[in-house]
Amino acid sequence: MQCVVLALLTIVPALAAPQWKVSYFYDEDDSGLTIVDLKFPSPRRGIAAGAISEKGGKIRPVVVVTGDGGAHWTIQPIKEPALSLFFLDDSLGWMVTERGIWKTEESGRSWRKLKSPPGMIRVYFLDRIRGFAVGQRKAGYRTSDGGATWEKLPEAESPKSSPDFTNYTWIEFATKQVGMIAGSSRPPRRLGQRLPDWIDPEAAVRRREWPSLTVTLDTRDGGKTWAPSTGSIFGDLTRIRLTAEGWGVGLFEYFDEFTWPSEIFSLNWKTGKSERVFRLKDRAVTDVIIAPSGMVYAAGTEVTGRIRQTPVPGKVKILRSKDLKAWEPLTVDYRALGRRVTLAIAEEDGVWAATDTGMILKLEGK
Repeated sequence: MQCVVLALLTIVPALAAPQWKVSYFYDEDDSGLTIVDLKFPSPRRGIAAGAISEKGGKIRPVVVVTGDGGAHWTIQPIKEPALSLFFLDDSLGWMVTERGIWKTEESGRSWRKLKSPPGMIRVYFLDRIRGFAVGQRKAGYRTSDGGATWEKLPEAESPKSSPDFTNYTWIEFATKQVGMIAGSSRPPRRLGQRLPDWIDPEAAVRRREWPSLTVTLDTRDGGKTWAPSTGSIFGDLTRIRLTAEGWGVGLFEYFDEFTWPSEIFSLNWKTGKSERVFRLKDRAVTDVIIAPSGMVYAAGTEVTGRIRQTPVPGKVKILRSKDLKAWEPLTVDYRALGRRVTLAIAEEDGVWAATDTGMILKLEGK
């Protein structure tokens, strides 16, 4: 009897070990689903945006929604391919598409197009009426009526970089007063005609990463004014996650043949200090997120060779850290493959990931 009890004690921890399980997988013949963004504004409400590519080249923009915490998912058609999502609560949200900004008050099940500036990439709302939009060609805007009208942020145009190659791609607020906009300026390299890296790996290996101009705008008064700054840095600052406690994390992604696929930095928005906290040569991180407890999750794919930009999806890899020093790898369903992974958090027990290959996963266990 004692042996049986001991055996059960060794089995229970293994069963309770945290692992990422499949909640949804688009698996249809002659078509595929690319998910570009995922949001869980509440534990039960989830929205993934993307497009279905069909045989023959037809593209069908869609959102995939759940109202029961991922037990069931429904595909809803939309009129334009989405770029990003933002939700204020489990019903009110905005979607940025290639042609404009849309608004939903029904958890993504129906959308209404707003009048908006062209070339937007992302929006962020402080409440139902005050919001910001950023995008291509040094574009920054604010609204005070829920997106019905927009006015320019004059500071967005002030960095000394060419509008042709400067895009703002991220916006984040730590509090309703403290926020940051991030982007980059990357003029094209004059290399002449070249083959894709995966076709001509030898040439790709010889190529080296060039620094780009990272552009940021900071506000400490709720977006009334913004302070611009620039820096010549390798890679692109693609994610910023901030907390009200004064810290956050930033993700740099590297291209061409830089030594590291990506790096995560800790950020102190009170002092301006930053420090590298994670990088691995075989991990291409594409998203980071902070849970309410302060747990940081990093998701991406496994890099198996020196050529990272290939059409073949890699194994999804997700890690987490309590202190930004020790990183714990989590078990991910063996079927999860992708080139990019997006994270979303509804609450401490509701951490989600979506791949650009049509899979949505949920973290089960502690």
